[in-house]
Amino acid sequence: MTPTRHPDDIDVQTFFDQHRISGLQWLIFGLCFLMVVLDGFDTAAIGYIAPSLIREWGVTKAAIAPVLSAALFGLAAGAFVAGPLADRLGRKRVLTVSVLVFGAACLASAHSRDLAELGVLRFITGLGLGAAMPTAVTLTSEYCPSQRRALLTNAMFCGFPLGAALGGFLAAWMIPHWGWRSVLELGGGAPLVLGLLMLALMPESVRYLVARGAPAERVSAVLQRISASAAGARRFVLAEARPESGARSGLGVVFSRDYRLGTLMLWLAYFMGLVIFYALINWMPVLLAEGGLTPERATLISALFPLGGVGAVFFGWLMDRFNANRIIALGFALTAVALYAIGQAVGNLGALVVVVFVAGTLMNTAQSSLPTLAAAFYPTSGRATGVAWMLGVGRLGGIAGSFLVAQLAAAHLGFGHIFAVVAVPGLIATAALLIKQAAHPESGTRRAGAGEVAAH
Repeated sequence: MTPTRHPDDIDVQTFFDQHRISGLQWLIFGLCFLMVVLDGFDTAAIGYIAPSLIREWGVTKAAIAPVLSAALFGLAAGAFVAGPLADRLGRKRVLTVSVLVFGAACLASAHSRDLAELGVLRFITGLGLGAAMPTAVTLTSEYCPSQRRALLTNAMFCGFPLGAALGGFLAAWMIPHWGWRSVLELGGGAPLVLGLLMLALMPESVRYLVARGAPAERVSAVLQRISASAAGARRFVLAEARPESGARSGLGVVFSRDYRLGTLMLWLAYFMGLVIFYALINWMPVLLAEGGLTPERATLISALFPLGGVGAVFFGWLMDRFNANRIIALGFALTAVALYAIGQAVGNLGALVVVVFVAGTLMNTAQSSLPTLAAAFYPTSGRATGVAWMLGVGRLGGIAGSFLVAQLAAAHLGFGHIFAVVAVPGLIATAALLIKQAAHPESGTRRAGAGEVAAH
């Protein structure tokens, strides 16, 4: 039963919507954006250093495949654990610990002595990465005004492909000068500094505090950093844009009748998107090098693929105004067409550069928009779990994508045939989002509050 609203009560989301974005909100956005950049850098780094590892350690592509995928297993495990923890213990605590874990493990992996040791440390790195990403998405979305939530959350999330692209450009420059270990040293040291900054500067999610019944004084202390008008509130309430399921846990919300089908379709779409992403981010440098390009040129062209993710900002703007499910579905459909085109452009360097960038823009824009879609789909009580489990299931797609290209290459498929196969998951993701839209037509647009919780 919804409590009686007092005139001095403040609805948290209405408070965000009625005030200009404050310095505190920009600080949260900036810290989470930097975290996602480093997440992209560390996730993609192993693919960029793979050719150097193969040469220096004298190993085969088949032998290095488990190392390429080790972090993906950790990413999945970290996401599955982090979501329920963030819904129970808080966003800030889980995010800060996650960043420190992946930074320390990545730094240690720079000093690996063999593939087995590197594989173990990449798995631990993945645990931290997998826990950090969904928690950052959740925290950012919960501090955004409704009318800019998709734009700002997508802008934050597009730091991932930017970080992955930055890793390619830096690897192409750093490896000839200082070796492949320097890439991992940079990827480990920077998150350790960022984690300490988060610990000192970042507040807990106000929406989480209200949903968990935190004292009004604690909520007021944070909101007064946005506007002094929060000082006189007797109570803070939270009108949810999506109906509460009545479940006692985040997992209960995600699998409840109201959310079950939408959950499965989000999982399928994200899974297929990461099949594409990791198939190409891990293997495109090797495939292009085998196609006749120098290792340096193959790495630079491959770095154009994740760089295209900056288009997520435009998709975020569209999602705040139109049906988000259909917009992202269109992005995946066009991705399938562009990926097929890459396979036809192998003999033309100029065309190859263009189609790799276009395909990366389309694919990463659609993929980067899915966490924002998931964050808007679930209520506060299950949001971190919903986003995290979508990312966790999706990481399994990344594992499948990494092994997919290895198997296709082992079967001696040509360049064009490999990219034709990799394009199919884009069509499957398109179908999944259209099914979600048919089952939950209200989930693709903003919707009035359906329930209310309060902090006293």
